[in-house]
Parts: sequence; structure tokens; C-alpha cells
Amino acid sequence: MTAIRYDVVIVGGGHAGAQAAISLRQERFAGTIAIVGAEPELPYERPPLSKEYLAGEKTFERMLIRPATFWAERGVEMILGRQVTRVDAGTRVIGLRDGEEIGYGDLIWATGGEPRRLTCAGHQLTGVHSVRTRSDVDRLMGELPRASTVVVIGGGYIGLEAAAALTKLGKSVTLVETLDRVLARVAGEPLSRFYEAEHRAHGVSLMLGVTVECIEGDQQVSGVRLAGGELLAADVVIVGIGIVPAIEPVVTAGAESGNGIVVDEGCRTTLPNIYAVGDCAAHVNRFADGARIRLESVQNANDQAVTAARNIAGGEARYDAVPWFWSNQYDLRLQTVGLSVGHDKAVVRGDPATRSFSVVYLRGGRVVAIDAVNAVRDFVQGKALVAGGAVISPDLLADAARPLKELVTG
Repeated sequence: MTAIRYDVVIVGGGHAGAQAAISLRQERFAGTIAIVGAEPELPYERPPLSKEYLAGEKTFERMLIRPATFWAERGVEMILGRQVTRVDAGTRVIGLRDGEEIGYGDLIWATGGEPRRLTCAGHQLTGVHSVRTRSDVDRLMGELPRASTVVVIGGGYIGLEAAAALTKLGKSVTLVETLDRVLARVAGEPLSRFYEAEHRAHGVSLMLGVTVECIEGDQQVSGVRLAGGELLAADVVIVGIGIVPAIEPVVTAGAESGNGIVVDEGCRTTLPNIYAVGDCAAHVNRFADGARIRLESVQNANDQAVTAARNIAGGEARYDAVPWFWSNQYDLRLQTVGLSVGHDKAVVRGDPATRSFSVVYLRGGRVVAIDAVNAVRDFVQGKALVAGGAVISPDLLADAARPLKELVTG
């Protein structure tokens, strides 16, 4: 027999889960709400983990999305440090690892994902780390005082941000990437080459187009062996090669999936009264040329959570937000709007040598994305171009002296 039931149960205590609860109350939803989180902490901001928190520049308390009193005052029950292992869509019950069951009226699945792990020999050695949760970074930070050499595997945002933070801490950092440039999956070559030059200028050794054969060491990591035979000494290894969506209980319950839980424009899964939001939700996105994708961003987590909450509260909401992202590395602030995947032209605005410039991406003549480095004005003004799929000549876009807002209608 189910011990307790809530009108809405939110599984996942990250940005998406927290925003779903906040939005339900903002929509004047008066029913009972519970957040079930695998981590023991209250919901907190995750982007600082690989930036300010790792660098020791921001305390955990400053990362809390809301203080404990906020949740109590709004009647949001926090069930933390508990893992959901089963979903029964017929009886509307979730089962926890410890055997307890919780009933729900509506369920919001907001679990995000687990770090993708290495599968090579040595991946389990002490000293091999991911950067996904507070406990991940706390373990890493606990080893840093005794570490001088660090190897970062993966040239995406997490890897680059971690490399920047560790360089600030005086570590000798080598970053290895399988592809021939960093950020190859999310940005064009001009941006990749700029960040490669910046990291090298700060002392990071970049090794591109190389693969890892194994991690070496006797219980504790001592090095990273590359496929060509070279051995990189390492006191610590950080693995940043993406995430795997945490969706097994919902998929086992019968939800349609495919690189995430399939949801409609209202963030509904194919199971009744079950929604999915954030990193784990696979949705059709017009900014991806109508493809079904997962977006791993705070913006997506928050906006999908708002959509689900409004629909549960009795409204009619559909998700159609312009994607945006950001990354802090050294004194560089990268802000991205839109999705550059599939672009056929990249136009550089300004001079990268000044460390303030933008890259505008076109697909079929239309503006689909903008990467703005220390160029807040381009980011802010460029949103309208991306949202409207503006058709603007590359020559006009390349003129950094002309504000993008003048090109919205021209």
C-alpha cells in the first residue's frame, strides 16, 4: 500500500525540477508538490561546478537556487538523497531504491543525465573524475592539493571550463580531444581556433585528433595512454565526454524514447500524466530545423519546466523558446543564441585578436545562431535575428560597426 501521495511529484532536483515547482506555485497551483532528488542537497546551480566552484571562487551556499525557507514557505516537500528506480504509469506510483512507494497525480521527470564514462581499462581508478554534481567536484577538490598534473579528456565546454579553472589554480593541464578541434560539435571553426589559442596562451597543452587507449595506474591513476602509445603523466584525470540521459524507469514503464524521453510541444511523454523536461527530454525544435533533439542548458531546463507546470495547472502552453547558452573561461564570456549545427556559413564580426567578437551562423541564407565572445550587445540584439530566421547578407553581418538591431528589419 502506498504510504503517501502528492498531486505532483517531480523527480530530479536540478534546474528543471526546481523551476517546475516554482512555476506551479506561480501559476497558483494549490495542490501538494514533492521533489524527489537523488542528491542530498537542495536544488543548486550546476554551471558554476566547472567554473567558479571548482576554482574556489564561489561557495556552495551561493549556488542554491532558493534557500530552504523558500521551499517550506511554498509547501514543496523535499525528499532528498533518494533514488527512483521504478515508475508504474497505471497505478501512478513511483518506487524508490529503498522500497518506499510514492503516489502521484502528475509526474514530472527532470532527472537530467549521468556523465558518460570511459569504457577503457583503468577507467575505475581513483583519481578519475567527472564534473556533474557537487559531490563529484568535492571529491576532485579533495585530491587537488596533492596533484600537480591534470589530464582533461574532452574538448567540449565542461572540459575547457575545467581546464581554465585548474590552470588558475596553478596546475599543469593537458587536454585531449578525439576530433580535430575543440567545440567541434557545437561551434564553427573560427570559435574553435580562438579558444584553442586562448588555452595555449594560458599554458594548457592541447592534443587534438587523438584517442585514449587506457588509464594507467595501480589503484591510483598515474597516466593516460594514448592510442599512438604516448603516455601522459597524470595525478588527476577529468572526463568530460557528455552525458547519458537518466530515463530508464520511465522507458521501462513504456514511454517512447530515443536519445531521451520523447515529449510533445507541451512536454508530455507518451504515458498519461507524465511529463519530461530538461536535459533528458527529446523534443522537436524548430531552431534545429525541426529535428528532435535534447538540449543541455539551463535555459531549456527552465523553459520546459515552465511549460509543463502551466499545462498541469490548467493552462495551454507549448515550448518554443530560442535556445541560449553561456560559458566562462578565464576572462572570456561566451554567450550563444540559437543552434549552429548544420550551418553552411560562418561570418566573423570584429577581430578575434581584440578578444571581443562574434560569429554569426547561416543556414540556407538565414541566421540560425550567434556566438558572442565578450560582446554582450551582439548576443542581446542577435536574439531577434535568430528568432525570426532573418535573411541578411554576410557583408552586412560582418560589419561590426553596424549594430545588429539595425539589421532586424533591414
